[in-house]
Amino acid sequence: MRIAIASDHAATDLKAELAEWLIDEGYEVADLGPDGGESVDYPDYGYKLASVVADGTVEYGVALCGSGIGISISVNRHPAVRCALVSEPLSAALAREHNNANCIAMGARLIGIKMAKSCVATFLNTEFADAGDPSGRHQRRVAKLGNPPTSPDHIETHQ
Repeated sequence: MRIAIASDHAATDLKAELAEWLIDEGYEVADLGPDGGESVDYPDYGYKLASVVADGTVEYGVALCGSGIGISISVNRHPAVRCALVSEPLSAALAREHNNANCIAMGARLIGIKMAKSCVATFLNTEFADAGDPSGRHQRRVAKLGNPPTSPDHIETHQ
């Protein structure tokens, strides 16, 4: 499995540790940068990560910045990408199981390496609940994420 990982300057150390660990775990890792601690703009790296996930170059992405918030927002600007900001394994599992997330984001200033590894491992080892079921309730909702309605008052109810 091929995983892409990107960060801003605040998360280069966590990115390097996670990339090395993922390689040791047998994953192919595309490190999209940056390489040093020089100040960079997280949207540039978030957009780069979203692009390789959306075009299928990689199966999943890991986005990192100081809080995880900014880079997750930039990754989510791409309609084919669903990036969940996570801080513990349960949210990582639910991101995959219910939302079919193809990226996770974490904050390097808020999470330690041990918890970050646990989140990534859980994310990568959790299946989407509706895999193979195009009419499943989660699949229906996930399909709407990449195709927002043009009318803001469009709300469906289900029983």
